Amino acid sequence: MMHSQPARTASHGIRSSVLAAVVVGGAALAGVLALPALTSLSFLTERSSDGVSVFDDDAPTVADLDPELRSALRQAAADAVGDGVRIVVNSGWRSAEYQTQLLREAVAKYGSEQEAARWVAAADTSAHVTGNAVDIGPTEATAWLSAHGAAYGLCQIYVNEPWHFELRPGAEDYGCPPPYADPTEDPRMRQQ
Repeated sequence: MMHSQPARTASHGIRSSVLAAVVVGGAALAGVLALPALTSLSFLTERSSDGVSVFDDDAPTVADLDPELRSALRQAAADAVGDGVRIVVNSGWRSAEYQTQLLREAVAKYGSEQEAARWVAAADTSAHVTGNAVDIGPTEATAWLSAHGAAYGLCQIYVNEPWHFELRPGAEDYGCPPPYADPTEDPRMRQQ
């Protein structure tokens, strides 16, 4: 009897350890599988100094975007979460006053209107003022959207601004058009 008792205890201990490992492993796996869903839910209203969630309807930079652009951006952001990428809006819709301020600051920084125009458009030509452009971040999101954006109609418009995207209908079927080197090459930026 003494011989079988330790065997039963050892067997019971092994089964308990295996059961515990299965429970812990299963819980860890469930946590990993649930992580993208839980993470994506936290993006719905999160704000930070690095931008706002594409789902934040309280932020004018998102809420005042063209509805089709906003919808495409949200679809892309939801899919990017599956790849572990978080897309935020660093700048979307802008008021004409704010755009004018940004241009003044760019002229001061770059030393001339011509050089500033490579980075900041005038209020009357800016796609941001009309809600038709969005600057996204972080860098991983820019790279993800550069690779996958055409599927949503979202295209990088300027080589020197890899964060700047606009909606280009037809990109889903034909790909994005080649980007301009900078805004000075974009015919839309010529003041009327």
